[in-house]
Amino acid sequence: MKYGFIKVASAVPMVKVGDVKYNVEQIENLTVQAEGKGVEVIVFPELSVTGYSCQDLFSQNLLLEVAEQGVMMLLDFTRKLDIITIVGAPVVAGDLLLNCAVVIQQGQILGIVPKTYLPNYSEFYEKRWFASAQDLLETEIRFAGHTVKVTPDLQLFRTFDGVRFGVEICEDVWAPAPPSNKLALAGADLIFNLSASDELIGKHNYLKSLLSQQSARTMTGYVYSSCGFGESTQDVVYGGNALIYENGQMLEEGERFATVSQMVTAQIDVERLRSERRTNSTYVNAQRNIKYSILDHQFGIRNIEASPAENDREFVLERPVNPHPFIPTSADMKASCEEIFNIQLMGLAKRIVHTCAKTVVVGISGGLDSTLALLVCVKTFDKLGMNRKGIVGVTMPGFGTTDRTYNNALTLMQSLGITIREISIAKAVTQHFEDIGHDASVHDVTYENSQARERTQILMDLANQLGGMVIGTGDLSELALGWATYNGDHMSMYGVNASIPKTLIRHLVNYVAESGVDEQSRNTLLDIIDTPISPELIPADENGNIKQKTEDLVGPYELHDFFLYYFLRFGYRPAKIYLLAKKAFIDTDVQRVKISDNDPDSYDEETIKKWLKTFVRRFFNQQFKRSCLPDGPKVGSVSLSPRGDWRMPSDANSTIWLQDAENL
Repeated sequence: MKYGFIKVASAVPMVKVGDVKYNVEQIENLTVQAEGKGVEVIVFPELSVTGYSCQDLFSQNLLLEVAEQGVMMLLDFTRKLDIITIVGAPVVAGDLLLNCAVVIQQGQILGIVPKTYLPNYSEFYEKRWFASAQDLLETEIRFAGHTVKVTPDLQLFRTFDGVRFGVEICEDVWAPAPPSNKLALAGADLIFNLSASDELIGKHNYLKSLLSQQSARTMTGYVYSSCGFGESTQDVVYGGNALIYENGQMLEEGERFATVSQMVTAQIDVERLRSERRTNSTYVNAQRNIKYSILDHQFGIRNIEASPAENDREFVLERPVNPHPFIPTSADMKASCEEIFNIQLMGLAKRIVHTCAKTVVVGISGGLDSTLALLVCVKTFDKLGMNRKGIVGVTMPGFGTTDRTYNNALTLMQSLGITIREISIAKAVTQHFEDIGHDASVHDVTYENSQARERTQILMDLANQLGGMVIGTGDLSELALGWATYNGDHMSMYGVNASIPKTLIRHLVNYVAESGVDEQSRNTLLDIIDTPISPELIPADENGNIKQKTEDLVGPYELHDFFLYYFLRFGYRPAKIYLLAKKAFIDTDVQRVKISDNDPDSYDEETIKKWLKTFVRRFFNQQFKRSCLPDGPKVGSVSLSPRGDWRMPSDANSTIWLQDAENL
């Protein structure tokens, strides 16, 4: 395991029913291919050594003996391979015949796992041939040249680098209480399922839903392999499903109804799974029950550790990484945008009703954030049946305001039918400079923040005058970087954008522009999207264009949103975030969606490193602003509310994170 990733494979070999030699050769071929690709654990279908559909042939001693010899062949074959192989075979334990998974590494049997739940309905008749693990008393058997303890207890395997996995067989996962529940709660990061599931109309989609839910419920990587071509088609057909999930998300899927052997591989992020578990108090509470059960001897967990790995390959990240993790996929973009707007407007609606506010006051700059806040206010007023004239949009031109943003602000307010106020801040700020003795030609932080705080004062006082409330426009990305003036645009009476990152705001505004608004509003919204992001606190250039561009100063928001997601959502260190960012933004196989002409075509490694260091430094240094945020609704899985998801001391030390970033 490197960077928290373990590479696994689900293999579906061609089989010949009862031809052990042929079947073992197919397993060997796929195993050596997998080992060559750096796979650490590979799983094969149920009874893959003999074929699942042998039926009454399982009562033949010869088949059972040859199957054992086949496992011995696999043991010999794997002696010099650096991979754990899980195959299915019939195993005799005293008076019982068990349907088992045999876990093999470097010529050794790590363990034998018998199937717990045997289907005996419809087309299935397994109890005719096999006994359940529940029928088994703990016993040692001699199998394939090894003395192996076979037990009804669940077995937890541990790779040398600490990844824990469990095994269940086919029907086990269809049971009301699958063994994987207990295995996961006992610490299994991964579950491997050897299966023989036949194909029926509608069954495949149900199977995928079942595996996805089980992977999500147990917060595991779930690797599933089911019998395919070559199994008997006397009464049923086996489609050969190879499926790999990570916490409910499908990573890889094989070809159904393939007529040749196949294998799919994926890198499962174990570090991500463990992070999810640690932060989920429900999962931790459920683990208490399994600890009590073990103490009461209701069932046991056997821990088996694999041998040290010898894999010294350079790690290459193979799985795709979404460069825009906050943005919904195109398939559900409309529904997701509607849901986001509904969360925002319901939060604001409750606050308006509760405070009996007559109006809402919003500063409108002609930029993205204030545009989204205004759209939320409009949708909220419409939902509550209130007159849009109760929305007071205030444009406050200052020393850096350009004609483009000024005109867009006015045009948008006019087309939406709200009340418009224009209050210039130039005279008030100039007087303030005189009062505090500041040279207005010095465009420093005092020059900039004085303007931001003057605008906030105007909005607050207007809200008092009108019996209303100030709606905050600041977004999640700005809060993460501290790109807000303390007690300026940092403050409001309700922040509707508080958990919306900048990249998502652009898509939300674009969604409104393309969803049937009038032509004037559409053109205005699209121009706002293409306007460079700027606080406009520094005078424009000689051509009247924006001179102060935020992304030139703090870095591209799409990079910072990417860093923020993985830093907060999974607690990744800078080195791993850097690894993922290179895959997301440099790898040519990854398709990036550009919504604005201002987006760069690509980034190089040095650019990513530079802004990652900036992110770490600013995130820690600016916590004091987040420690006293106004109320605002949580929308996605990441939030910086000091009352909710992120509680961090304002004086926390950033040394180890900065060192990790410096060492990239």
